[in-house]
Amino acid sequence: MGADEEEKRWPPWLKPLLKEQFFVQCKLHADSHKSECNMYCLDCMNGPLCSLCLAHHKDHRAIQIRRSSYHDVIRVSEIQKYLDISSVQTYIINSAKVVFLNERPQPRPGKGVTNTCQVCDRSLLDSFRFCSLGCKMVGTSPNFQKMKKQSPEKKRAASALESDDSYSSSSSSHGRSTTKFPSFTPSTPPRTAVNHRTAKRRKGIPHRAPMGGLTLEI
Repeated sequence: MGADEEEKRWPPWLKPLLKEQFFVQCKLHADSHKSECNMYCLDCMNGPLCSLCLAHHKDHRAIQIRRSSYHDVIRVSEIQKYLDISSVQTYIINSAKVVFLNERPQPRPGKGVTNTCQVCDRSLLDSFRFCSLGCKMVGTSPNFQKMKKQSPEKKRAASALESDDSYSSSSSSHGRSTTKFPSFTPSTPPRTAVNHRTAKRRKGIPHRAPMGGLTLEI
């Protein structure tokens, strides 16, 4: 498949949309409290728009971009009218089903993960292949499929090499900062000195008070 045919597989607005930076201040309406650029016109493809800019895009196909954990998302109800989003994992955020625009790589999949994004290796549910619209655009390219194909022997060798590299990097990463990625799963609260002492404290032998049924612990 040539470059021209590859471009025809996707609407002309998709690649520009994925490259845009949203939630910046509109240069034309900087004095307005509604100057945040979170809209995009699929017909004009002239960059992020604020709500006031939409007055110049009447009867155009405009979509709204939203934010989740510092990443751009779009509601499924909006984007599925213009784009095939099959195989892209959806999420429920603020009671609405959304998809992410671009990849969100993970350092490594968690334990027990059986399915990951075919492009960036983010953990997915078993019924999906991609974590975002950008990953689907990249992962369904024939050129990408050719690069990903490996013999079983090469896969085993690459897996072993990756394990060695992971061990070496984890052993030598003391004192260096590491990149953190947002997660939908709440983290476990760290152990503090107070709850550490509470966990260590043992119960004493209960003694009954002389005048009644109150049980004391010493």
